Amino acid sequence: MFRPLMQDTRIPNGFWIYLGSRFCSATAMTLLRAAIAWHVFELSNSAFHLGLIGLVQFVPVLGLTLVGGAIADAYDRRRIMRVAQLPILASGVLLAVATAQDAATLPILYAAVFCIAAAFSFDSPARQALVPNLVPLAAFPRAVTFSSTVQALAFATGPALGGIAIAQGGVELAYAIYAGLVTLNWIGLGFVRPVRASSERRAPSWRAVREGLAFVRRSPVILGCMTLDMFAVIFGGATALLPIYAKEILDVGARGYGVLSSSLEIGALTSAVVMMLRRPVSRAGPALLVAVGVYGVATIVFGLSRAFPLSVAAFMIAGMADQVSVVMRQTAIQLATPDALRGRVSAVNMIAIAASNQLGAVESGFVAAATSATFAVVSGGVGCLVVVAIVAWRIPELRHYRHAAAA
Repeated sequence: MFRPLMQDTRIPNGFWIYLGSRFCSATAMTLLRAAIAWHVFELSNSAFHLGLIGLVQFVPVLGLTLVGGAIADAYDRRRIMRVAQLPILASGVLLAVATAQDAATLPILYAAVFCIAAAFSFDSPARQALVPNLVPLAAFPRAVTFSSTVQALAFATGPALGGIAIAQGGVELAYAIYAGLVTLNWIGLGFVRPVRASSERRAPSWRAVREGLAFVRRSPVILGCMTLDMFAVIFGGATALLPIYAKEILDVGARGYGVLSSSLEIGALTSAVVMMLRRPVSRAGPALLVAVGVYGVATIVFGLSRAFPLSVAAFMIAGMADQVSVVMRQTAIQLATPDALRGRVSAVNMIAIAASNQLGAVESGFVAAATSATFAVVSGGVGCLVVVAIVAWRIPELRHYRHAAAA
């Protein structure tokens, strides 16, 4: 039975269960990302092949996520997420078994990455669109802060756990832990219950997909948030090159790789805790632009650093800035979108995020292969600052945007 909306700001129990499930899912995702990057570089010793991981991930996201968003607006979102976890789990088991039997090859790794990305194309829009139905709307800004804090904790835990697992038991242990976390996520989703009914459902269609795209185009703040995130991270991302920094530039090995990989997320977690304890930021647009600018500067410092402590500190600051932008962006996008369109708008947002992460990895890997890892990271940080300046100039609505109070 659904509770009346009114002005209830309490967080229901189902939301906390969802956060536990989300923690397992996000930890698994970032653990796998770190393990795959390490494994690919171990097999290939090639920056080009590290960049290719991002391309393999982006292809199914580009082709399937809009469809996944339309399906999320048509069917039960929890069920979509649970079904999507099954191929994700199967791929993790395949990686663990193949690696343990010394049968893992680059084609097998890329095939698993492709399969997991395809499944996430359906999971991610449903997951983002579900959150507003788990809490009273008046409590949604708080729920976003809690959710982003748990996500930041998971993102910090995943790479660190991956680095420890690789150092202690090899990359096959990291894959086995990944499969276990996905299983816990699947179980947790079975206990999640919405407190508010979703809007009326419509069968998925290409017309429905176009409606989502049209809504984003008509909303300058939403479009500005997505554009800023996508292009800034495409240019400013350094994560794909961390194996090169850990092995060849900083010479810190697998354990140092785990620390370096998790430092971005430790910074994000620190920022999330501070935001959770203080009053919400009202001038969200300017805060978003400043945060992405700080991210670009920190990326440049990381690229130039040859001291491990400075590299960790720079990456932590980048994570802190990124977390501010995540909270500002997600709250604006979800509150500005009607429930009937949330799956489709979330799908567009997921494409922007995937483009920033996966194409950012492609850009970093390919530029590093053609020049050097240092040039790729530093030039990317400069590109990030250029993007901030262009978006601030071309989309004044974002410069002046304030979060409206939840009604």
